[in-house]
Amino acid sequence: MTSPPTYTDRAQMPPRYRDTVEQLMRSQAYRELAAARLFGHGLQFAEEHRYIKFMTWHIREEIDHYFAVANMYERFTGQSLQDWVQARLRERPIPFAGSWFELAMAQFLYDRGGFWQLQEYAECSFLPYRDIIGKIIEEERGHQGLGERIVIEACQSGRYEAEKQPLFERWLRLGLLSFGRPYTESNAYAISVGLKRRDSAEVMRDFIADIRPTVVACGLRFPHPAALQMELPPDLELTP
Repeated sequence: MTSPPTYTDRAQMPPRYRDTVEQLMRSQAYRELAAARLFGHGLQFAEEHRYIKFMTWHIREEIDHYFAVANMYERFTGQSLQDWVQARLRERPIPFAGSWFELAMAQFLYDRGGFWQLQEYAECSFLPYRDIIGKIIEEERGHQGLGERIVIEACQSGRYEAEKQPLFERWLRLGLLSFGRPYTESNAYAISVGLKRRDSAEVMRDFIADIRPTVVACGLRFPHPAALQMELPPDLELTP
């Protein structure tokens, strides 16, 4: 099978390809700034020095990723992304965590979901986007296990029995939303032109398989799909 063409120049792109690239950059910028706000608000819950240092580093990293994407968008379109992202954050704000335990759950599921989503663009046919996403993936890889370790330790302590399942379901849904709706025509188009590798459904399945051992170790349960109130692939296996 012939590989799709790659692009570096906006003028060379078919109109739909160009529009899809712009949409990808807008969505990624929104996710990066939303994550920075989430973890910035959560800094108040970090008490140990090692976690204060980690959180401030993590926040700065998310901000740097936001500006990397926003600056690329401005070079690509000649327009600022600022107003669009701020409007999007007002329309679809990511909830803030109310405790250190919830912040760890968010880091485990929301941040991890974003990491899985990013990997689908590692071979993107728009080469400048591929370069930036590759850099973000490498930096994100360095902190993927921290939230998971904190969640396991907290759940196994027995101190969070009443709250752990509701918080798990809340942040599981937000993590899964990172991948977009499965089996859409826009998904198929992005795959066909090499902007992403796979359909959202496949990424959701891998994400669930990835977190399943931790779900079991924490004594958590995957909810019934209907409880998540979102569009999921019919064959997504939400069982321990």
